[in-house]
Amino acid sequence: MDSKRMAEEIEKRLARNDWTFHFDNKKDTLRIEDARSKKGVTVSLPSIIAKWEEKKDGAIQEIVYYIEQTLDTMHEVHTLSGKEKDIYPVIRSTSFPTETSDGIPLIYDEHTAETRIYYALDLGSTYRLIDKKLVEQENWDVHRIKEIARFNVRSLDVAVKEDTVAGNTFYFVNTNDGYDASRILNVPFLEKFSKNIKGTMVLAVPHQDVLVIADIQNETGYDVLAQLTMSFFASGRVPITALSFLYKDGGLEPIFILGKNRRRR
Repeated sequence: MDSKRMAEEIEKRLARNDWTFHFDNKKDTLRIEDARSKKGVTVSLPSIIAKWEEKKDGAIQEIVYYIEQTLDTMHEVHTLSGKEKDIYPVIRSTSFPTETSDGIPLIYDEHTAETRIYYALDLGSTYRLIDKKLVEQENWDVHRIKEIARFNVRSLDVAVKEDTVAGNTFYFVNTNDGYDASRILNVPFLEKFSKNIKGTMVLAVPHQDVLVIADIQNETGYDVLAQLTMSFFASGRVPITALSFLYKDGGLEPIFILGKNRRRR
């Protein structure tokens, strides 16, 4: 399965008179737009192919559902009032756009050298990133939105799966609710978790649907972490970063794992 064939398969399943499709061979992306509003979504094809190799047709069904839900909700009128419990922070890479396709600035904060924090209104099966226009039409204070979002992410359940490789322990938060990576902002949870770390605590958010917490107790652990974060990054529907972060005193410091146990901050 190559990118062109995957684009054709997705287009076939989404064929509608009011949607247009643009396959970018150089960027390996597929853009799906509403022909009237020109609003749409761009998906990375290599990440879908990586999932297809593991889940086959299930991976295509998943991305088709995501695209349908995203484009359909673009025509809905959304409000913040009365939806305070549905506002959450979402983590994105620093290459993610800072404004909508209409040129409206998105609400965001700088996070690390690799990540930014955006803010979203949860719509059930998908969510809408909060932009300046939505804030102004509701006459809300941006600081209030950020406080509400931070509070809400701390209220989310944090189910952790555990695996041990070569004397290093890896913990995975993977509920697939759209906010797994956002749990990196749950400082009380991270602080409590850090008290049980025997070696060095390292975090990773390779894509939006996973938070990795690693208890690195020997040099091999860094190589294992680099391999699994790169794998997750390549297969994630919304990739963030393949880099990892040292966690110390509530702060995050990006580290480059160069392979064969070499690290650089």
